[in-house]
Amino acid sequence: MIPGSFDYHRPSSIDEAVGLLSDHGGDALILAGGHSLIPMMKLRMATPEHLIDIQGIDELSGIRVTGDRIEIGAAVTQADLIASDELAAACPILRETSYQIADPQIRNVGTIGGNVANGDPGNDMPAIMQLLDAEYVLRGKTGSRTVKAREFYEAAYFTARDEAEILTSVHIPTPAAGHGYSYQKQKRKIGDYATAAAGVILTVSGGQCTSASIALTNVADTPLWAEAAAQALVGTGLDTAAIAAAVDAARSITDPASDGRGPAEYRTHVAGIMVQRAIETAHERAA
Repeated sequence: MIPGSFDYHRPSSIDEAVGLLSDHGGDALILAGGHSLIPMMKLRMATPEHLIDIQGIDELSGIRVTGDRIEIGAAVTQADLIASDELAAACPILRETSYQIADPQIRNVGTIGGNVANGDPGNDMPAIMQLLDAEYVLRGKTGSRTVKAREFYEAAYFTARDEAEILTSVHIPTPAAGHGYSYQKQKRKIGDYATAAAGVILTVSGGQCTSASIALTNVADTPLWAEAAAQALVGTGLDTAAIAAAVDAARSITDPASDGRGPAEYRTHVAGIMVQRAIETAHERAA
C-alpha cells in the first residue's frame, strides 16, 4: 500500500525540530531510521500530515562514556552501538542486544531513539533501558525534562513523551565493573521480533549475588522490569532454587497476547526459559 500524502521537513537543529512539532501538533511525526514508522505509514496505521526527518541533526549523534555515566544521542544507530569498543567495555549488554535486532541492513539505519521512543512492545532496547535504569531526555518548547525508562511506557505505542517533544538522548548509569550480563531472545527466524526475551545484569561477590536487574521483552503491552524476580536472586548463591524462584516471579508478571508466535501460555513458558538462560549466562560472565 502507498502511504498518504505529507509535507516533508528536514530540520538542522533540535530547536528547529521542536518548533515544527509545536507548530503542527498531532499532525506531525518524527522520522529517524524509519523502520517502525514507514511500515506503519504504508499500512495507513500512521497518516501524518507532516514528517519531520531528524537524520540531519548533528546534536543527536555521539556516544560519550565517562566514569559513572553513559550518554547516547537519539540518532545513534544500532550499528554505531555495536562498533563502539568503549561502550562495549563499559556496558556490553548493549552490543549483545544490538546484534539481535533485525539484520545488518536495518541496524545500519535503525536508531536507539526510534527503538525506545515509539512504545512498540516488540522492540528490544526498551527492556534493556529498564534493566539498566536508564533515563530519557525529552526536549519540548519550554525546555528539557528527564523521564526514567521504568516510568516511560504506559501501553502499546503510548508513552510519557508528549507529542510536541523529541527524545534527544539516553543516559545510563555505568554498570559496576565485573558485572555479568546476558540478553536471551527466542524468535521464529533471524530478524523477527521476540516470542519472548529476557535481559539480566548482576554482580557477584564471595559467591553471593549482591545485585541484580531483570527485564522482559514482548510478553506484555509494555516492556517489563521484573523487580521481584531480581530480588529473588540477591543474597543467594544463584543456585537452582534461587533461579527457579526468579523464573516464577518473572512469569507471574507476563501477559502476552496469543498471536503468530504462539499461544499466551507458550510465550509465558518461553519467557521463563529466557530468564533462566540469561541468569545462568550472566553468572558465568560475572567476575
